[in-house]
Amino acid sequence: MSQPSRKDVMRPYEYLAIAAVLALFSGIIALATTRDPIVAIIGFGAVFILALMTLALLAMAIKPDEKELSDIEDQDRKQGPTLH
Repeated sequence: MSQPSRKDVMRPYEYLAIAAVLALFSGIIALATTRDPIVAIIGFGAVFILALMTLALLAMAIKPDEKELSDIEDQDRKQGPTLH
């Protein structure tokens, strides 16, 4: 079985980093406008979760290309028949 490429391994961390940057930006804006750290923390958490969910849903919506489809077929052949 081949090892995943570095790009494939780092993809989840990229999603986390993008969500964290968006959340940090919104938390800083909330802190600057309200001067209340609790509101900023709540805004940070809410935007982090929403951004992460949005990125994950968008990633699932992307149609796999020929290389990914052939990789999926190879993995299915190696597993053998399933009962479902």
